[in-house]
Formats: sequence, structure tokens, C-alpha cells
Amino acid sequence: MNGRLLQLLVEVVVIGLAGGVLGFFISQYLNQTRLRQRQERAEKLIAEAEAKAKEIEFQAKNAALKVREDAEAELDRRRQELVKQEERLQERRDSLDRRMDNLERRERQLDQRQSKLDKMQNETQEMYDKQLQELERISRMDREEAKQLILEMVEQSARQDAARIIREVEARAQEEADSKAREVITLAIQRCASDQVSETTVSTVPLPSDEMKGRIIGRGGRNIRAIESATGVDLIVDDTPEAVTLSSFDPVRREVARVALTKLIIDGRIHPARIEKLVEKAQQEVEAVIREDGERAALEVGIHGLHPELIKLLGRLQYRTSYGQNVYLHSIESAHLAGIMASELGGNVRLAKEGGLLHDIGKAVDHEIEGPHALVGADIAKKYGVAPDVVNCIASHHAEAEPTNLEAVLVQAADAISGARPGARRESLETYIKRIKALEEVAESFPGVAQSYAIQAGREIRIIVRPEEIDDLAGIELSKDIARKIEENLQYPGQIKIVVIRETRAVDYAK
Repeated sequence: MNGRLLQLLVEVVVIGLAGGVLGFFISQYLNQTRLRQRQERAEKLIAEAEAKAKEIEFQAKNAALKVREDAEAELDRRRQELVKQEERLQERRDSLDRRMDNLERRERQLDQRQSKLDKMQNETQEMYDKQLQELERISRMDREEAKQLILEMVEQSARQDAARIIREVEARAQEEADSKAREVITLAIQRCASDQVSETTVSTVPLPSDEMKGRIIGRGGRNIRAIESATGVDLIVDDTPEAVTLSSFDPVRREVARVALTKLIIDGRIHPARIEKLVEKAQQEVEAVIREDGERAALEVGIHGLHPELIKLLGRLQYRTSYGQNVYLHSIESAHLAGIMASELGGNVRLAKEGGLLHDIGKAVDHEIEGPHALVGADIAKKYGVAPDVVNCIASHHAEAEPTNLEAVLVQAADAISGARPGARRESLETYIKRIKALEEVAESFPGVAQSYAIQAGREIRIIVRPEEIDDLAGIELSKDIARKIEENLQYPGQIKIVVIRETRAVDYAK
């Protein structure tokens, strides 16, 4: 049993030794195999690296060769350009040399011609001097006298030509100006067509019944006296059915009376205390309406910044008439007409409109201030800070002052156009002619008067006297006498300017 175990143990040891030796040899074999594989891989990597290095070296050589070829090509191109530039420069040098040769040749030719000209000029001067001496000998005049004679002849001829040209230009300008003026005025009238309604200086107040007339008159006429005293108008109660008439040349007072009387009729309580209260209330209402009308007129025309007092005076024109034409509407229409004409002629449109709107502002106070309404209006406008050019438009629209700007003339034309519309003013042509003839007849009724002319629509009369009969002092007295007789015998609006003209002429005849 022990021998068997020993034998088994020996076998195990032998097998272990054999396995160890075999493992050693196998490990050596595996290590050698790995080493050989690694060497092969290393050799392969080295071969690949050498191949890449050769390839890179080849590419570098190719790139260097290409760069060298490109550089050589660029050098060749630049050499060719330099050669071409040198050829062009050489051509320019040759061209400049040729031009210089031509210039030198021309300069020599010019020198030769100048010498010939100098020689000819000397010869001409000698001939001129000889001829001049001969002419002086023949005419017995020296050079200065002949020159003066020629200058006088030329001056006379030039003056005649200039006068002829000036007459032609003036005639042509007059024709063109007349044509242009007619065109501008026609255009303004076409663009500003408005209705015209004649108004009167009386107002009619309707009554609910004729019984109201007795209440308006009152006991012993106290009510009608209170109304006339409070309003300043004449109250006419006649046989007109269901109506009473208010008469006054002050349109604002007439409107206040109309409003107050209408309120009294509606209220029914008619007695002096109530009359005074309603008249006062009517005055406040009319003042408010006047202010609104003035603002509306300024807004419609497009004029802003007017003084509040001017706005009120504009509104008062709503109740003012001139030969039946409403002055408020006439002022607005004149402003539009003046603005249109100013725009056509290149003038100041705002100035023309403001002048047209305010040109009759003096009529709002003509019952309170003496003098022509144009000058009164100019003073009012100046007082309230209106521009001087606008003041001139107001003052000159009836020729009481000289116009100093284009717009003043346009305002004058616009005023005439608006007033001359058919139906605008109630005065007929026959009445107008009779009034003008009456003025002239009054002037010619005085001894020493040769001729008389009524102008400016009867606002001015010019009287020409015989100088041998009327001296300067008598002319002054004559103007006063004529003015006094016109005041006594004629009826007219505003005032009339009397101008006496005395002219002395000395006449003789050369035989």
C-alpha cells in the first residue's frame, strides 16, 4: 500500500515536472512568437514610415519645383511688361521730340510772320498819319474836333434808336400787361363767384297779432319811448299788418333793438323795466355774435393773430351795408380775390388777404369818427399793431394815400371787382350818372371854373379854373365854397374830396 502511494506520488511529481518543463517550453515558444510578430509589425511600420517619408519628400520636391516654375513665369511676365513699358516710353519720347520739333518750326514761322506784321503795321501807321494830315488840311479841323463831331453824331443816332426801342418796348409791355391783367382778374372772378343780396337800413319784426302793437306802444306811449331810448332806433308802428319797423342808420343798434323786441314779444311782459333788462341782454348776445362773426371771417380767409378789437370790428361789418351790399361779405370776398390775384402774380398772398379783409374796417366806426373810412381804418389798424404794408393797403384802396406795394394795388382792384358785380350794389347806373352829373354841375356853377371831373366813383371832384380869373388865394376860397354847396344840396355817402387846379401857361410864337 505504501509502495503504491509512493509510486503514485513519484508519478505525480514526474507529471508535474514534465508539465512544468512543457509549460516553460510553451511559454518560450509563445514569447518568441509574440516577439517575432512585434518585430514584423515594427518592420512594417518602419517600411510604411519610410514610404510616407519618400512620398512627402517627393511632394515637397514637386511643390518646390512648381513654386520655382511659377516664380520663373512671373519673372518672365514682368520682364515682358518692363520691355513693353520701355517701348511705350520710347514711343512717347519720340512723339515728344517730334512735337518739340514742330513747335520750334511753328515758333520760327510765327517770328517771321510777326516781323512781317510789324513791318506792315509801321507802313500802315505811316500811311494813316499821312492820310490824317491830309484830311486835317482838307477839312481844316484837327483830330479832337473831328472826334467830337463824330461822337455827337453817334450819340444823336443812338438816342434816336434808344427812344424808338423804348417806345416799342413800352407799347409791347403795355399790351402784355393789359392782357395779363385781364387774365388774372378774370381768373380771380371765376374762382371766387358768390351770391349778392342787397340789404336795407330797416328791419321788420313780425307780430303774432295786431293787438301786440298797442302793448308795444304802452299807456301814453311809455313803452315805445322806453324802447327807442334804450336802443337808439326809431320804432315805426303803422298800418302794416302784424309787423312793426325798426329804422336806424346804425346797424348794430338796429340789430339789438330787433333781438330785444323779439324777446319782449315772446315774453309778453312789456314795460319799461323789462325793456331795459332785455335790451341789455340783447346787447350782450349781439356782442357775442359779433365776436363769433369776426372770428369766422378771419378763419375763413386764413388770417390768424389779429387783435381782439379788430375781430370785433370785423364782426360789426355783418350789420353794415354799402349801397345795399353787406360789407362783411364784401370784405371776405375782397380778401379771396386779392389772394388769388397775388398768387397768380407772385405776390405775398397772406398780405393781400389781410389787406382785403381789413380794407373796410373803418366802416365799422364811420358813425363815430369823422373822416374817410379808408384813413380811419388805417389809423385803427396801426393802433392795433397791424403790419405797415397792410395799413397801406387799407389807406390806399380809395386813393386817399399812395400804394407802396403790389398787394395794395391788388386790394384796390379786388374792392372794385367785388363792388362792381351785377346785383352787388343797389345803386343803378342811372342814379350813379345823375349823382356824378350833379357834382359836376355844382362845381361848374361857380364863375371862373373851366372844367370839372368827378372821379373815384364820386368820392373826388377835380376842378380846373381859368388862371386869368382865379388866383391862388381865390382857388382856396373856391374849394371851400364848392364843398359847402355840395353839403347843402346833395346827398352822398362818406365824404367828397374837392381839388382845385390852377395852371398858368406862357405861349409865344417864333416867326
